[in-house]
Amino acid sequence: MHTAFDVQLLPVLRELADRGSVTAVAVATHRTPSAVSQQLQTLQRQVGVVLVERVGRGVRLTDAGHALARTAVGVATAIAEAEAAWDAYRAGVTGTVGLALFPSAAELLLPGLLTRMREHPGIRVELADQDVSEASFAPLAADHDVVIGHRSDGVPPADRAALTTVPLLREPLDVAVPPDHPLAGRERVGVEEVIGDTWLGVPVDYPIDRTLTAMAARADIAPTVAFRSIHLAVLENLVAAGHGIALLPRYTSRTRAVGRFHLAVLADVRAGRHIEALVRPDRAARPAVRTVLDALVAEARSVTA
Repeated sequence: MHTAFDVQLLPVLRELADRGSVTAVAVATHRTPSAVSQQLQTLQRQVGVVLVERVGRGVRLTDAGHALARTAVGVATAIAEAEAAWDAYRAGVTGTVGLALFPSAAELLLPGLLTRMREHPGIRVELADQDVSEASFAPLAADHDVVIGHRSDGVPPADRAALTTVPLLREPLDVAVPPDHPLAGRERVGVEEVIGDTWLGVPVDYPIDRTLTAMAARADIAPTVAFRSIHLAVLENLVAAGHGIALLPRYTSRTRAVGRFHLAVLADVRAGRHIEALVRPDRAARPAVRTVLDALVAEARSVTA
């Protein structure tokens, strides 16, 4: 490999590693596909090694391409740290931070976060609603500075290894039953007592659904799910009206449960979801992004206190 090449060409290689196609890179970087291809070819000539190979109508990175793309992350992080230090010296912590989060995380964390950010008038937070399956949060980090994702208890998804992950909180999942349900007076319930009931759930492969799947595996009974929605308030209303039972996140739903439905602890399964902030390492180096992350961590502690 040649020792001299233009490091300003590295970002396009990194974007290809993250996004998978020249067209997606072109859209994300506001270039034409032809311009992206030319930059890749230029970088390839400079390093003297094949970085990209044709596969059908598209392309993919070679092993050398993946290795250099990983180097691009380190270069981008170093540049971001240098720019951040200079910006802080000149004008303090300022800038715009793009924050993507799913609705129930917004309900739980956003009001307090925005209140805390009033102490940092030089930082503008741009919000985006993103409610996706567990495996789809990491790719959002390519387009947003901070992504709030959630996952079920267990091993973190492998695709988050290249990102900086900031744990915010673990939120237990409780069983919500109507006020006239036979279990409404119980503080704790077992899997076998509830798995055969009519369930109201979230879409398949969302963290809460993964817990229901684990419960079904433990009891060896397939649950009957009458209705699915990404909106927890809809599920709460259906439970309150007596149309079934549901797994609901404790901190998010407890204030609305009073007088409407009963939340019981699930006794024999570790049921919960982890809420985390996902950030590209170079973006995590920006003081404005770090300030937002610190505020999120503080707000999460407040919520769980």
